[in-house]
Parts: sequence; C-alpha cells; structure tokens
Amino acid sequence: MKLGAIEAGGTKFVCGITDENGHILERVSFPTETPELTLQKVYNFFKNKNVEAIGVGSFGPIDPNPNSETYGYITQTPKKYWSNFNLIGELQRNLNVPMAFDTDVNAAALGEATWGIAKGLENCLYLTIGTGIGGGILVSGNLVHGMLHPEMGHILTRRHPEDTYKGKCPFHKDCFEGLASGPAIEERWGVKAYELSNEHKAWEFEAYYIAQALVNYILTISPEKIILGGGVMKQLQLFPLIRKNVKELLNNYVQTKEILKNIDEYIVPPKLGDNAGLLGCIALAITL
Repeated sequence: MKLGAIEAGGTKFVCGITDENGHILERVSFPTETPELTLQKVYNFFKNKNVEAIGVGSFGPIDPNPNSETYGYITQTPKKYWSNFNLIGELQRNLNVPMAFDTDVNAAALGEATWGIAKGLENCLYLTIGTGIGGGILVSGNLVHGMLHPEMGHILTRRHPEDTYKGKCPFHKDCFEGLASGPAIEERWGVKAYELSNEHKAWEFEAYYIAQALVNYILTISPEKIILGGGVMKQLQLFPLIRKNVKELLNNYVQTKEILKNIDEYIVPPKLGDNAGLLGCIALAITL
C-alpha cells in the first residue's frame, strides 16, 4: 500500500510517500508561496504515483469539522494569500483520492504517538516553536478537537520582568507566540535565533515563556509526554532551562515521577525529528 502525506506549513510544504508501516519512499519540500504556485508543485509530485489515500496536516487556523460548510479551509490566518482558502477542496479536485485533514501539529503529535517517542502512550502533547507556535494533543488515543482545534500558541503568559518587547502577534501582540516565536526572537534582538550565542539573554526569556506555557498545559491536559519541536527548539540548550523553570513554577504541586524524577525524559525533542509532521500525516491517512 502506498500512502501520501502533505505537511502544509506556513514556511514550507513537505510532501511524501510511504508504505503502510511509515517507511518513507519519497520526500520533497518547497517554500510556501501563493496557493496556486505551491499547490501546482504538490500536484506535480503526486502525478502518476498512485497513492491510495493522503493525510493532510496544515498550518492554521483551519476548519477540521467534516459537517461544516467550510470544512477543509484554512481560515483567518495572517499568512498572506491563504486566508479563507479551501485547501482540501482544491486538493480533492486535482488529486481525487480519499483525504484526512487536521492541523500540522495534531499530525505531528499522532506521528510521535504512532512511531516516535510517545509510542505506547495514550496522552501526549506536541508543541512546535518556530515561525509560529502551535500545539497538538492526543488524549485517550484521540486527537483533540472541539469548537475548532487547539490554538496553544495564543495563550496569555506573564511577561518576563526585563522584557519590554511589544510582541509580534498581529492579533494579540504579547501572547505566547507573540513573545516566543522565531520571528519574535529575531525582531526583539535584531538577528535570527540561530545567530545568537548559547549564553545570550534571549534563551532565558525563551525558557521563561515556554515553561509558563507548559505548566498551563500540564495542569489542564496532564500529558504523559511533552514533545517540543520546531526550528527554535533546535537550540538544544533550551531544554535544561525549560525543565528547570517548569519544576520551579510547579513548586512541588504536581507530585509525579515524570516531574520530580524523570523530567529529562518527560520534556523531550521529537524522536522523528523533521519527519514528525510528515509521518503524522501518514498516520492520518491510515485512519481512512
């Protein structure tokens, strides 16, 4: 069986083909441009590949409700040209195969739970911190949806006492994404995140905001594993800082071995690396 995956990110699209066991047979990526230019590259990739189903994980916000009139749409996004775009409708019209649809971060959470570091767990959280911040949640083996889907990058956090940056989010200014995304780091400090030294003050701020968010998620969702991906989290010096801040903020309120003894194995990078989202889309396709 050949299955297809489309990881539709705000910065780049990743397309792939695997077998039913998640073994990648082909993979390609290209920048996210206008819908017309970007989707033409998608169609070219899948032409004559004879995949049986495709899983699509998209940047958001999206409408994942199959009963909604705007199912399959990317809705009110700040991404230029993509607001209120019928992504699944256009893909179906040109590729004509069954498709599963969810957020890119929900797909990544499912990928890690199926083949990655959360395999065997029924509850996990995948958070990506990069161009934007988003979270995917698996609870009792099911991806979380509701009125819409989790928008975990837009929660409110307490400002670091030394941080005077106004915030990057076009909707909320200093929400979590507005203070801790890659573009926020770049605008605040004047250089891209990867150009900053490991000892730069930026990482103290970053760990402060990420840890606050994780404490909120721990106290509301109670995940068995927290996976932190995305471009910013390639700065591996962040992980010990985040873990330390999480323990300090919880202040022994949560008395579990994951927090008290095994936090290094609780807050972790993705095992699937940059293929978490792609393989999560395959896991979505398998559900069809």
